[in-house]
Amino acid sequence: MVRVCPRYCPCHSMKILLVEDDSTLGEAVMLAIRQAGFTVDWTRDGVQAEHALSGFLYDAVLLDLGLPRREGIEVLRNLRKRGATLPVIVLTARDSIEDRVRGLDAGADDYLLKPFSLEELLARLRALLRRAHGVANSTVSVGRLCFDSVRREASVGETRLALSARELEVLEILLNHAGRVTAKEAIVDRLAGWDDGVGENAVEVYIHRLRRKLEGSGAAIRTLRGLGYLLEAER
Repeated sequence: MVRVCPRYCPCHSMKILLVEDDSTLGEAVMLAIRQAGFTVDWTRDGVQAEHALSGFLYDAVLLDLGLPRREGIEVLRNLRKRGATLPVIVLTARDSIEDRVRGLDAGADDYLLKPFSLEELLARLRALLRRAHGVANSTVSVGRLCFDSVRREASVGETRLALSARELEVLEILLNHAGRVTAKEAIVDRLAGWDDGVGENAVEVYIHRLRRKLEGSGAAIRTLRGLGYLLEAER
C-alpha cells in the first residue's frame, strides 16, 4: 500500500530541459536548478531543443523565446502538437501583452520576464511540478518506509536510513512509481544529464545497496526480468 502524506514536493529525481542561448544566464539557471536537486540538460537553440524533446523524457521545460535557428514559440507549438503535456515556463525579455498572450495561447503554463529572481523561478517550477503530479506537499510511504523529499530523508519508523545522494534519487524514482514497473533505462535517463556517466551497471549497484538497507522496512524492490524494477509493500 502506498500512502501519500502532506509534505511531499516533487522536485528531486525530476529532469528539466533548459533552452536558453544566453551563456551567462544559462549557466546561472543551470547551477540553481542543479543545486535545487534537479537533473538538467541545457540546449542553446530551437533545433537542439526539439531534438532533445523528441529523444529524452523531461518533467518540465524552461524555454526562451528568442532562440537561434528556431523560435521558442515554434518549439512550444510543435511540442503541443505532438500531444506533450509537460509543464513549460517561458523565459523572455519580450514584455508586451501581445507576446504574453501569444506564448500562453501556444501552450505555455507560465511566463517569467527577464531579468527574474532565481528563487522565483524555482518556486514557480516546483508549483507547476506539484500540479502536474497531482500532489501538494507530502511524503510517500510504502510499508514502514517513508521518504520526505523536503528534508531529503528516508526513514523506517523512527530510524533514518543512511543513503547516498544517488541512492536517495533511485529510491524516490521507485517510490514515485510504487506499484508499477520502472524500466532500468528510465532510471538511467532520470539520473543522467548529458555530461554524466551513469549507466545500467551503476543502477544495479544502487538497487543492490537499497535492497540491503530496506530489509525489515516492509517495502521490497523486485526485479522483473526484461521489464525493470517494482517497489511494493511486502506481503
